[in-house]
Amino acid sequence: MKKPSLLDDYFAKYAADDAWGIQSADTGEGIRKVIVIPAYAENEVLFSTLATLARNPASELEATFVLCVINNKPDASDAVRENNFQTMCRLDRLIDKKASLKEHDEKSLREIHISPLKVGYVDASSAGREIPQNEGGVGMARKIGMDRALGLLREWIDRQALILSLDADTRVEPNYLQAIGEAFKKRMKTAVVAYEHDMPTDRQSRRAIVCYEIFLRYWVLGLTYALSPYAYHAVGSTIVTTASAYLEVRGMNRRAAGEDFYFLNKLAKQGTIGRINTTRVHPSARISHRVPFGTGAAMGDSLAGQREPKLLYDPRVFVILAEWLTLMNTHSHEDAQTILAKAGNIHPRLAAFLTERRFIPVWTRIAQNAKTKKTLRDQFHTWFDGFETLKLINDLTRTVYPRIDLFDASEKLLAKMTETPADFVSGSPNEDDALLRLLNDLRAKA
Repeated sequence: MKKPSLLDDYFAKYAADDAWGIQSADTGEGIRKVIVIPAYAENEVLFSTLATLARNPASELEATFVLCVINNKPDASDAVRENNFQTMCRLDRLIDKKASLKEHDEKSLREIHISPLKVGYVDASSAGREIPQNEGGVGMARKIGMDRALGLLREWIDRQALILSLDADTRVEPNYLQAIGEAFKKRMKTAVVAYEHDMPTDRQSRRAIVCYEIFLRYWVLGLTYALSPYAYHAVGSTIVTTASAYLEVRGMNRRAAGEDFYFLNKLAKQGTIGRINTTRVHPSARISHRVPFGTGAAMGDSLAGQREPKLLYDPRVFVILAEWLTLMNTHSHEDAQTILAKAGNIHPRLAAFLTERRFIPVWTRIAQNAKTKKTLRDQFHTWFDGFETLKLINDLTRTVYPRIDLFDASEKLLAKMTETPADFVSGSPNEDDALLRLLNDLRAKA
C-alpha cells in the first residue's frame, strides 16, 4: 500500500475511538465502497432506505458494505434508546443470514434479507457506548462510521476506495452504486450526487420543502454565477469521497450540525468537487428539531411560522462576490493595500468586511510565502473559502442588501446568467404551481 504512514498516523491522532467496533458477519474482503448511515431513532425509516440500496445490481452490492451508526448521547430519552435498541435487533436478524424472517415482517426487511447487501452497524447507543455529551451529534456519528470504513477499505485506499455518506431517511435509485462507480473512473477525489427531496402529500408541507430546496439551489446558482470554487450542494446524504481524500483532510468533523458543509469545505481545498447527475438521492422532507439547521429544522420553522420561506438573497450580493473573485484572479500580484482600495471601488462594504477579516496582514503573509501565481491563487481560495464566502454574503445581506422576494430574486439572477428574462408566475394558475415551475428550472441548472 502506498500510504501506510498516513493511514496509521490518522488512526493514531485523529480517528474516533476504536472501541466503537463493527457488528457484522462480513469480514470486509473485496469491499471497495462503504456507505455510512447515521441513525438516531430511525427504526421506522432506515429499513426502507436499505431496501432501496438492495435494489442495486448484485455485482455492485457484493463490493459494497453498508455501515449504520446507531447513536445517541447519555441524556437521550427512553423512547430514543428503545427505538435504537429495536433498530439494532432488526439489524442483527439481517446480519444473521441464517435467521428466518417472520410472516408479519414488512416487505422491506424481506427484500434486504434475500439480497446480497452487506450490512453492519456500530452500537453508539447502548449504556456505556453512547456518543459523549460534548462530542457533537450527527457529525460525530458520521465520523465514527467513516473512520471504521477506513479499516474495511485499508487494502484499497490507493485504488479509488470510496466512502459514501447517506441518511437513514434518504431513498436511492437502482443505479445509485453503478453511477457513482462510473463517475469516479474520472479520478475525482470528491463528488456530490444530484438530489431531489421527496414531496409531502399535504399542501403546506409541500410548499415548505419546495421553498427550502429553491433556497438551496439558488445559493449554489449564485456561487456558480460568481465563479466560486465552492459552488456545490452541501447536503450530507449526497457526499462521496475517496478514502485517500478523507485521510488528506483528517476526516469528518464532530459537529452537531452543519458537519456536511464543513467537511466539503475542507475537501474542496484538495480538488474540485464533482457532481454526479446520472442518478439521484431523495431525502425526506420530514420535520426535525434534532439539529439547529438543515432540512428538518427548516421545515419545522417554516410550518411554525418562524421562518419566511419566500425570501432569498438579493442577487447584488453575488455580483459583489463575482467582482471580488475576479479582482483577486487578475490582481493578486498587487500589494494588500492596493487590493483593498480596489475592493472599496467594488463596494465600500466589501472593503469594510475585508478589513474586519484582517485582509491586509493575512494577504501580506500569503503573498510573501507564495512562490508562483498558481500557489498564490490556491492560497487565496484556501483562505477565502466556503465559510468566508458565506460570511461575506450574510454580511452584505445584513448591512446593505436585505433578502427579497423569492420570484424576484430568482428571475433577476437567472437573467444575469442567461440574459433571458424569466417569469415563473405568469401562466401559472396559482403560486404553488409557480413555485414548482421555479424549482424544476433550478433543478436543471443547479
